[in-house]
Amino acid sequence: MPRILVIGASGQLGSELTQELKNIIGEDNVVASDRNISATSSRQGLFETLDVLDGDLLYKIVNKHKITQIYHLAAILSAVGEQHPKQAWTLNIDGLINVLDVAKEKKLDKIFWPSSIAVFGPNTPVNHTPQNTIMDPLTVYGISKLAGERWCEYYFHNYGVDTRSLRYPGLIGYKSPAGGGTTDYAVDIYHKAINKKPFECFLKEDTALPMMYMPDAIRSTIELMKADKVKIKVRSSYNINAMSFTPKEVANSIKMHIPDFKISYQPDFRQDIADSWPRLIDDSCARKDWGWNPEFDLNKMTKDILENLKNLKSTAILNTD
Repeated sequence: MPRILVIGASGQLGSELTQELKNIIGEDNVVASDRNISATSSRQGLFETLDVLDGDLLYKIVNKHKITQIYHLAAILSAVGEQHPKQAWTLNIDGLINVLDVAKEKKLDKIFWPSSIAVFGPNTPVNHTPQNTIMDPLTVYGISKLAGERWCEYYFHNYGVDTRSLRYPGLIGYKSPAGGGTTDYAVDIYHKAINKKPFECFLKEDTALPMMYMPDAIRSTIELMKADKVKIKVRSSYNINAMSFTPKEVANSIKMHIPDFKISYQPDFRQDIADSWPRLIDDSCARKDWGWNPEFDLNKMTKDILENLKNLKSTAILNTD
């Protein structure tokens, strides 16, 4: 049975991935970690307070819990990274190097580290963006993810570290707040809709971006990590995709369930970031190598999110009565 350390376990992706890993291999085999303990992480069983920039503490935690795999999710995302570029570079790169070093020294079984569509840039083909193409990111987040891909591949080829990675599109979930990304409008919009509030979008109505519902993101991550080592042909990061839509299209999808929903558009600095990213990703390598196939499209996702948010809202009202 693997012993897994999740770094960044309190984040949007980390909180759901940690719980799913516990469901699969048992609560005692997954250690959640983050810089600060949260209400979410405190309910996740084993927890360690960890700043991934502290390499010595990382080693101690790996030794203490006899860790065999690390899912390293801690990062500063695109929009926040543009406000704090040097801080974003330090966390995103130095943290990854610390994880790769401990994996090398302790001969860990596998490492998962997420990349992003932010590695692409204005000269990347925007439609059916191929696995191998021009990559000229404009954000520090994208630059750090591109550098991180190269480091992962370097540690695999030179030290035999079994690194695995996905270039996530925008991730959409309802269980945790958004984490400061350019695609996060597609998280907030559903919360506004279910609470009968208008939504002001920071992107133009026709800005198409690749997106993925959180259940597909969790499943793709676990399937990649479960795949036989010989099937993993890409050691930088795999393109992965599920759907692509614009703010107007997601609003129309919501209106099928909430006809009175109102949306307006007030593009800000995040529009420039979005304009530098692809509209649709070619993930044929992931489908061919280890059998990736998404389950959710836009309308199926919208229905599921609104139903779950409605149930959560009803439960919250009952708990306050």
